[in-house]
Amino acid sequence: MPRGEAVAIGRVMAQVAMVMNLDKCIGCHTCSVTCKQTWTNRQGMEYVWFNNVETRPGLGYPRRYEDQRKWRGGWELNRRGRLKLRQGSRLFKLASIFANPVLPTLKDYYEPWTYDYRALTNAPLGEDYPVARPHSLVTGRPMAVEWSPNWDDDLGGAPEHAPADPNVERMREEVGRRIRFEFEQAFMFYLPRICEHCLNPACVAACPSGAIYKRAEDGIVLVDQDGCRGWRQCVTGCPYKKIYFNHRTGKAEKCTFCYPRVEVGLPTVCSETCVGRLRYLGVVLYDADRVTTAASVADEQDLYQAQLDVFLDPEDPEVRRAAERDGIAHDWIEAARRSPVHTLISTYRVALPLHPEYRTLPMVWYIPPLSPVVEEVAASGHDGEDAGNLFGAIDALRIPLEYLAELFTAGDTRPVRAALDRLAAMRSYMRAVNLGREPDLTAAAAVGLSGEQTEELFRLLAIAKYEDRYVIPTAAQAEARRLEESAVPQGCGLDHLDGAGEGADGPFGAGSGRRSLPLVTVESFHALRRRQTDDEEGHPQ
Repeated sequence: MPRGEAVAIGRVMAQVAMVMNLDKCIGCHTCSVTCKQTWTNRQGMEYVWFNNVETRPGLGYPRRYEDQRKWRGGWELNRRGRLKLRQGSRLFKLASIFANPVLPTLKDYYEPWTYDYRALTNAPLGEDYPVARPHSLVTGRPMAVEWSPNWDDDLGGAPEHAPADPNVERMREEVGRRIRFEFEQAFMFYLPRICEHCLNPACVAACPSGAIYKRAEDGIVLVDQDGCRGWRQCVTGCPYKKIYFNHRTGKAEKCTFCYPRVEVGLPTVCSETCVGRLRYLGVVLYDADRVTTAASVADEQDLYQAQLDVFLDPEDPEVRRAAERDGIAHDWIEAARRSPVHTLISTYRVALPLHPEYRTLPMVWYIPPLSPVVEEVAASGHDGEDAGNLFGAIDALRIPLEYLAELFTAGDTRPVRAALDRLAAMRSYMRAVNLGREPDLTAAAAVGLSGEQTEELFRLLAIAKYEDRYVIPTAAQAEARRLEESAVPQGCGLDHLDGAGEGADGPFGAGSGRRSLPLVTVESFHALRRRQTDDEEGHPQ
């Protein structure tokens, strides 16, 4: 809600949300690996990646998950303009509850494998080199590797697979000639994905047993493992295909937003270990009474602005009073005022939602990539950092604005262009500052930024410290400290005996999955944080 706008404020709620700066993602997959080691490194979840990094243009994971004509995920409007699940009516879901016909198969994901390393380590001496052949982690049989979570990584499969990208197909008739998939002509960018923890989650509505719920205190969407009956309707309902079926336990599982860490004031594992420091965590205040209205706007291209209107300005005294009225803790309100997520989404409007046309109102947003524009201009012999050149080059992207708009704004190029213009103006301004020149405010003013705002945006995007990128309320720590004292000594819900983790190390750290050990203390979390962030060797643990 814009500051000063006289609109009645409904029920105020708070959510911990994320922004990712795609300009800084190098595709190292560290976030994916550390997430898997924490949450899905166990039987039944071999093919599961709560966090994965996709090369775009590309098919995504699972393959072509964005083709909702096939997968029928998310919401759509009925004839009366009301929201309904795209997967079908309640009667249809009831009729197909024991045999859901709209599910990705293992082939759509990939068949996970490992190698027979014993053939290497135990092979006798001889003239031939031993070979470690791949075998399936699902069946245990030898297999030929044909696909993986990011098979088209680094353009290796782009000429063959990228034309089948659903975003490319939707725009091919209009601007398809401008997209080149030959290796020497194309550029690409990386797109990390986790569960969107939506304001209007389709998975929650699709679950027949009510096992999926959105936590009122922080907006994180979780699956109750005790309540899940394995119907897998939620897999169909999620348009981002970020709910997975554990074929060993018969339960659905998904990204938990690392809630045990967030509750004690620590960022998610993917954020903590991100090499590019491209992720931001913070609190967003929103009007829960406007969510359904925002998701029901008739024009898909209006969904981006509709969701912005749901968000509330924490600097507005009326918003703060309404938040206190609705039980939002003071620490959460103050965290919302310092939130980098709110700043990037609502103040500077450089972050955009992923596929708002699914009408789930996602809460993981993205700053579109600008780096290829600079390189393209510089390669032509012009100054790649000059604002005039950059503004002109934005319209000449090899991957056009229309492609980015298909990803982030339901095909509307105006918000994408506005975000890229602000990023280009910031680069031009800060280049002059860093070279000791008098910065030209013309470019910044053209995109609605002052010199001070431009420098603030630069600090946040380029040189922000740990505590600036991750603003997590301390009230969550106090609640976690209270709960840990009364907890029964046992492991995490996913890692108890006969559970999903079979007593292995859990997300609380080494040994946390064993029933014989008590829950780790909040102090241990922060000792780990000090060890990870301290510049001095030998810091006391």
